[in-house]
Amino acid sequence: MMTIRAANGCSSVLRSPPPPPLRALRRLCFCSRAGTPRASSLAAAAAAAAAALRCERTSSGHGGGGARRYCVHSLVESVIEEIRESRRRRHTCSASKMALTSSGELLEDKLVNRALQKGLLLEFKKDSEKVLLAVTQRPDGKKNWMVSDQNGVTSSIKPQQITFIVPGVENFDQKEISDFLQRAEDNLDPTLLEFAWVELLEKNKSVTAEELAEMIFGSSEPLESYCAHLFLSKDEIYFTVLEAKGSRRIYGPRPAAQVEEQMRRKLAREAAEKEIEEFVQLLTSAKLMPFPAKPRKSSWLTKEKIRKKIESLECYAIDACKNDEQRKLAGVILKAMGLTKTASSAMNLLVDIGYFPVHVNLDLLKLNIPTVHSDELISAAEILLSQSVDIDETERKDLTDLKVYAIDVDEADELDDALSATRLLDGRIKVWIHVADPARFVRPGSIVDREAMKRGTSIFLPTATYPMFPEKLAMEGMSLKQGEVCNAVSVSVVLHSDGSIAEFAVDNSIIKPTYMLTYESASELIHLNLEEEIELKILSEAAALRLRWRRQQGAIDTATLETRIKVPDPDEPEPEIKLYVEDQADPAMRLVSEMMILCGEVIASYGSQNNIPLPYRGQPQSNIDVSAFSHLPEGPVRSSALVRIMRAAEFDFGKPIRHGILGIPGYVQFTSPIRRYMDLLAHYQLKAFLQGESLPFSAGQLEGIGSTVNMNARLAKKICNTSLRYWILEFLRRQPKEKKYHALILRFIKDRIAALLLVEVGLQASAWVSLGKDIGDEIVVRVEESQPRDDFLSLKEVI
Repeated sequence: MMTIRAANGCSSVLRSPPPPPLRALRRLCFCSRAGTPRASSLAAAAAAAAAALRCERTSSGHGGGGARRYCVHSLVESVIEEIRESRRRRHTCSASKMALTSSGELLEDKLVNRALQKGLLLEFKKDSEKVLLAVTQRPDGKKNWMVSDQNGVTSSIKPQQITFIVPGVENFDQKEISDFLQRAEDNLDPTLLEFAWVELLEKNKSVTAEELAEMIFGSSEPLESYCAHLFLSKDEIYFTVLEAKGSRRIYGPRPAAQVEEQMRRKLAREAAEKEIEEFVQLLTSAKLMPFPAKPRKSSWLTKEKIRKKIESLECYAIDACKNDEQRKLAGVILKAMGLTKTASSAMNLLVDIGYFPVHVNLDLLKLNIPTVHSDELISAAEILLSQSVDIDETERKDLTDLKVYAIDVDEADELDDALSATRLLDGRIKVWIHVADPARFVRPGSIVDREAMKRGTSIFLPTATYPMFPEKLAMEGMSLKQGEVCNAVSVSVVLHSDGSIAEFAVDNSIIKPTYMLTYESASELIHLNLEEEIELKILSEAAALRLRWRRQQGAIDTATLETRIKVPDPDEPEPEIKLYVEDQADPAMRLVSEMMILCGEVIASYGSQNNIPLPYRGQPQSNIDVSAFSHLPEGPVRSSALVRIMRAAEFDFGKPIRHGILGIPGYVQFTSPIRRYMDLLAHYQLKAFLQGESLPFSAGQLEGIGSTVNMNARLAKKICNTSLRYWILEFLRRQPKEKKYHALILRFIKDRIAALLLVEVGLQASAWVSLGKDIGDEIVVRVEESQPRDDFLSLKEVI
């Protein structure tokens, strides 16, 4: 500050608290270090003053102090006087070059841009974040100029890219740019800008870069002017741009309060940058650790500052940032880690540090699918288990004498349907479809019901099951259990010899499941045709009758291969993958499927006869002529062709609508009330009717509920399909490169590119096939590349 005020007279020096003398005099000598000839006298005077000061300090403790202080005072006055005289000379010279109006006013336009010509030294924006110095070479078109920058690169720039033209430079040598830049960097002392701000704020004056150079360096030579430009262009605290035209700027001092606020922001920004630096060190350290030693996910969430940053990365990875601040923070972290600002970069980083498992299911996170039940809900479910009273107890039909088969996949958690059968004296078959009775526990509108409605369905993934109801309530209270007396809703049906329905009944019941069978074991028992399991044989016969009858009614067979995968330890980098491929035409699967369809038809008929609003499901046939596909092999090939032309299912909540694909006059999904909310809605309606109570929902209310539930169910189905495909691709990725697979040609997509069904894994894919191959043919392929995260699979036919 002393340097600036000294130029305006000794009185200014006396009015303000001076900085340490050596520091002030160092600033007075600045121009000499910069190599400015006009500053040589100032440098000499400053050097003399500095020598005197050193002398004064050396002898200050040995008497004669007053005389020495007088000597120093005289030298300082000499320096100040020299500065005054130097500035008077420059001001006179500048004034003599300015034109005058008739009234004597100066015609100086501070915003006039210097005309571009060869050899000028200028600064320009390379991109939004990079600024370079360059020398002009030649015009390029009408407005652009070819320049050679500090890196030796020649390029064409537009006038609007120019940020500063260094004054007083002609025919500058491009090779000297690096030296010029280094000298400028050496001369930058940030405290000078603060002193200039104090002076200009006091006088309420604005400055150009050249004027600031005169003020703080005592010179507006090229180097000093560029230094002043660097000060002003990089400053975020003391000065602001008042006017701008092209590369010219006029800067004004900010008010003191604004400077204080800017300083506060700068300190906050520096603190945040330090936090980012420390966080980046944590991330880098975690990346380098072996998998077992990486920090647990919970450890990243204990401290608020770290949790905020890790959550910003998580939200960025799943495209779920809550605001721009969170998105910006994630971008800053990724940039500091040297990564691109993409969701995949954030995801990979979180995997690398162990926050996400290698095989994280991003869809669950992106769609915010609930994977746990709240403590409140679990408590409510436990109360239902301990206090629930069966209001149907006296009305239940005792069917515990029947042999009951529950057939499902071997990992099934929720068992909600079972089957019985007998042959009547007249030879007709009578079957029972027993369905679990969750409505015995749950009432419409209760907290447990509302959560089930919100979820819409249980979600079955290869890695986990996320049940619609709290697990204990579903497993212990609602599910059918082998050897135990269970509450159920039983649908009994007597079939005509052609498979059509002769009579039916719907009752609340109690049953005692005899067998819990997998599809594999049930198929084996059917094949063995054991006399002691005659009931299973009758069920199989009933299923065959029903399938034949439905086909006569126009039903379309869509049986194909179905893949199931179980991954017991999904958080491991290389978890075990258990893959099963099931043929839906398998006897046991046919049996169960036919009985579920039969139950749905009966419930639709029962609802229609009693005017009960239900979620009646139908599917138009779109006038499908099945004979047109008779040339295709039965099974997956024909089913694939038929499925592609089918229309989507429709709902009517007042009356049954024909389900053309199934070949039945009406259909209601009823057999999975523990895992599907639409089935539970049908149970609510039917149970109320059986009890003689008012129905809980009108057709309009059912439609409103059904709209939301079906949307959530479609979402769940999408997650299940994408997760299943991911793990099939991961399974294929791990197989030996030389392994071969059988594939059925389902159809041709374009030219020789065919849609294929990989028989061993039940996955549809595409590949180029050789000439001579046709739809329905089986070929052999090899997996060239499988990338589950990118959903990419490349197959090559083995000729």
